[in-house]
Parts: sequence; C-alpha cells; structure tokens
Amino acid sequence: MRWLWVAVAIALAGAWQGWSTRPVKHTPGELVHTVPLQKSIGSDPPRFRKYDTDIVARARFEMEARVISRERYRTDRMARLVPVDLAFGWGPMSDTAVLDRLSITQGNRFYFWTTPDFPIPRRDIETHSANMHLIPATEAIERRIEEARVGQVVKVSG
Repeated sequence: MRWLWVAVAIALAGAWQGWSTRPVKHTPGELVHTVPLQKSIGSDPPRFRKYDTDIVARARFEMEARVISRERYRTDRMARLVPVDLAFGWGPMSDTAVLDRLSITQGNRFYFWTTPDFPIPRRDIETHSANMHLIPATEAIERRIEEARVGQVVKVSG
C-alpha cells in the first residue's frame, strides 16, 4: 500500500510541475514596444560575493521583454550561480505571429533559432532577442526566475 501512496505523490508532483511551467499564450501582435536599456556605472562600481564568486557590477540594466525560452541547468559549472537561462524577445520578437514561425531552443548556455522562411528580417530577430544568464541577488528573486514561464512578459532590472 505504501508504494501506491508514493506513486500517487510522484504523479501529483509531476502534474504540478507540468502545470506550473506551461507556456503563457497570447494572440498575435507585438507585446513589448520598448528596448532594453544599459548604462555604464562608471568608477567605484558595486561589488558583492555570491557563493564562491566575486561579482563587480559594470552597468545598470532595465528591460521589459517576453520570455521566449527557458533552460534549467543543474550540472554545469555555472549551475549554482546561474541556475536558469532565459531567452527574451522584445519588439517584433514579442509577437506570437513571429514566434510561431521560429523554432527556438537553448543548450550549453546558448539560445538558438531556426526558420525555413523569415517572418521578419533576420537582423530584427538578431537585434530583438537575447539569451541571458541572470544572477539572482536574493532567494526571492531566484524563485521568481525559476517560476518564469515561456510567454510571460516580465520586467528585469539590476
């Protein structure tokens, strides 16, 4: 009987994982009209230590974007510091009509896209999307990154 309860618990955990990471659906149309902003900090940048890594902030960054892919890392050398990479799209790369015509994948800390026919100019795909290795400053932020779902529109700053 105990094995039955274990099997049920495993099944429920799997169902919850599948439900909580399902993509967010949108109708066609550009969702994010702004571009990411990055500004150099200049002299005497803030420094902090996370785990065994010294980090020096070089710029302030702000972005609103659509999550177009996510990849969880558990075993590579950066996994503890950067457990999740998110690929983002803004402008035309936040449009469902465009994204539906691309195949998007992530692996080895890179983001890849392919298409048999370009829904927008290639340069727009290249300049309106990016894979980002986000280093969470707190456990609360780490949870928010972990919970990010493909299709969500999020704001990132730091």
